[in-house]
Amino acid sequence: MSGAARIQTPDALPAEDELDRSLRPKRLDDFVGQASVREQLAVSIEAAAARGDALDHVLLAGPPGLGKTSLAQIVAAELGVPFVQTAGPALERKGDVAAFLTALEPRAVFFVDEIHRLPRALEETFYPAMEDGQLPITVGQGAGARVVTLDLPPFTLIGATTRAGLLTTPLRDRFGIQHRLEHYEPDQLARIVRRSAGLLGIDVEPAGARAIAARSRGTPRVANRLLKRVRDYAEVRGDGTVTDAVAGHALDLLEVDHEGLDRLDRELLRAICELFGGGPVGLSTLAVAVGEEQDTVEDVYEPYLLQRGFLERTPRGRAATRRAWAHLGLEPPAETAQLFG
Repeated sequence: MSGAARIQTPDALPAEDELDRSLRPKRLDDFVGQASVREQLAVSIEAAAARGDALDHVLLAGPPGLGKTSLAQIVAAELGVPFVQTAGPALERKGDVAAFLTALEPRAVFFVDEIHRLPRALEETFYPAMEDGQLPITVGQGAGARVVTLDLPPFTLIGATTRAGLLTTPLRDRFGIQHRLEHYEPDQLARIVRRSAGLLGIDVEPAGARAIAARSRGTPRVANRLLKRVRDYAEVRGDGTVTDAVAGHALDLLEVDHEGLDRLDRELLRAICELFGGGPVGLSTLAVAVGEEQDTVEDVYEPYLLQRGFLERTPRGRAATRRAWAHLGLEPPAETAQLFG
């Protein structure tokens, strides 16, 4: 079994990871937001449990930090089965996949994060396992090689991806349950902040929770990260209570503005506006201009900027919108302003 892959146990987690893990909801009833996904999963889980079957394979798509891993863990907890976790890049050889699949207990949940990064050569190993519960293995080499088929216990593969479009059609079609997670509304994030504050023993006022939620990019992971930094500020510069004012001062110090944009968000928009006249500009060129990897720009920053109307994708590249120019306090060139109407 690959060293990067693991069966999740609390003792194996570093302190910060264990803290983050403690904030994860353990049951569907505790999971805030994504109401449609939760309801559909609840029905599927109850039906599978009543039949004593493994849940059908599940694909969870959406931007980072929205709860895909938490939902996978919750599925295992609701079914009362083991949870085994790895990531697409950690699976390098067919033997890695075989080691996992043959070690699974009946009805176990096998979670593969970043499944879109699974090497194409390994996808075919999953096909018979997902469809027929079998794993063909080639024994020997050359003319004497033969194929031995191993029967696998029933299991549930849960794949998580931030880029569903990169999945091949044969792999995607083998997931009987497919859901896409969307960014959260501020009131949902405020509930998550209050829940996390309770678990961490942080005194947070409702207005303080709303202030953090408003700048959390619609993402629970960001909300929890900001909550911990605001807590630090409240303890050092205040009396420990997270109020609206304390949260505002702390987030200003962290360079997170009222729209939830951080320094790199603004650098990205500023590069498009100031270096490339508002665009369009190619993704690779833009990534070099801001000193980030293309995948980071496309997976982490773009989704929120697109959702908030600061950025648009065109056939020729990325372009800043009128709202982006206004947010940066810049005046678009005359030809660009004419395009805005």
